[in-house]
Amino acid sequence: MAEKRLMQGNEACVAGALAAGMDFFAGYPITPSTEIAELAAEYLPQRGGRFIQMEDEIASMGAVIGASLTGRKAMTATSGPGFSLKQENIGYAAITEVPCVIVNVQRAGPSTGIPTAPAQGDVMQARWGTHGDHPSITLSPSSVEETFGLTLRAFNLAEKYRTPVILLLDEIVGHMREAVILPAEGTVEVIDRVKPVCSPAEYRPYDAAMGETAPMPDFGSGYPYHVTGLTHDREGFTTSKPAEVDFIIRRLHSKIEMHLADILQWEEIATEDADILLVAYGATARSAKAALKMARKQGVKVGLFRPLTIWPFPEAALTQVAKGKQVIVPEMNLGQIALEVERIIKAEVSGVNQVDGEPLNPAKILQAIMVGSEVSR
Repeated sequence: MAEKRLMQGNEACVAGALAAGMDFFAGYPITPSTEIAELAAEYLPQRGGRFIQMEDEIASMGAVIGASLTGRKAMTATSGPGFSLKQENIGYAAITEVPCVIVNVQRAGPSTGIPTAPAQGDVMQARWGTHGDHPSITLSPSSVEETFGLTLRAFNLAEKYRTPVILLLDEIVGHMREAVILPAEGTVEVIDRVKPVCSPAEYRPYDAAMGETAPMPDFGSGYPYHVTGLTHDREGFTTSKPAEVDFIIRRLHSKIEMHLADILQWEEIATEDADILLVAYGATARSAKAALKMARKQGVKVGLFRPLTIWPFPEAALTQVAKGKQVIVPEMNLGQIALEVERIIKAEVSGVNQVDGEPLNPAKILQAIMVGSEVSR
């Protein structure tokens, strides 16, 4: 039976991971994500899984990649400074097509910043943090219940498309407590990676057409293959031949770009008649919803566009809903998604920005809405 529980966001993250079949976690404690590691350490051994506290975040990401290659559903969790340390190995997971989930509970930065304060300063790092031309799938929940669902979804997307997936929380969502309806065990969709059906002699680990994902066997199951961070051919061996290098890089992108209908998620609230459109994500979207309600009570027609999938960004949906509207982007940084929104809708947007370690208050967003409504008259 479904169960209603009062849960912390970080707790819901672990519950979602376990529901997805997580059986390996490697990490290093860091505020404000530490509860994820603590709970994984408690629950995984009870289910036959493995938890390892590594010496640092670099090693944690390496362990997650190694575990996934052996067939484990693997996750790690960290916060800003640790996320920076993981970037090289995230790139390794991308080019070797190793499914795994990386949780980043954002805090104020740069550097060690304010360890216990909320921020949304890692949005662009989630897309471009590791070097090279690579795709990124990044999900951003706004509630505790959504954290459960998007963690489960992160695992499913990682397994389906053989790629690292980032779950981008923030300190507010990670530490708040809300009622969550947990589905009965066995009632949620769980996706596992596709295994090869050919013989080991016939297997080619990266032999897939554009837009496709190659089957992936477990190491030790009789399908030996070469894994390297160097550009490689369809058999996994290093190559610098321009045609083969071009193919693998383009295929990494195409297996994401050709399945946007499956990957992208967003929410629209009161957008049909809106004159002003808020674009917000994560905890800030909660403040945006409150500001929307306050503005509507004052007769100002405001709508909200909330991307649950931050990367790839739901460009087509935003372009459609933003037509003819004044756009305001509130976020706990100095305008990372605002720049992306400007690029997409090809128009100037207004930002509501805060970087003092405090949550973005609905009153501050309402003030920007009211200024915008005067301008549009």
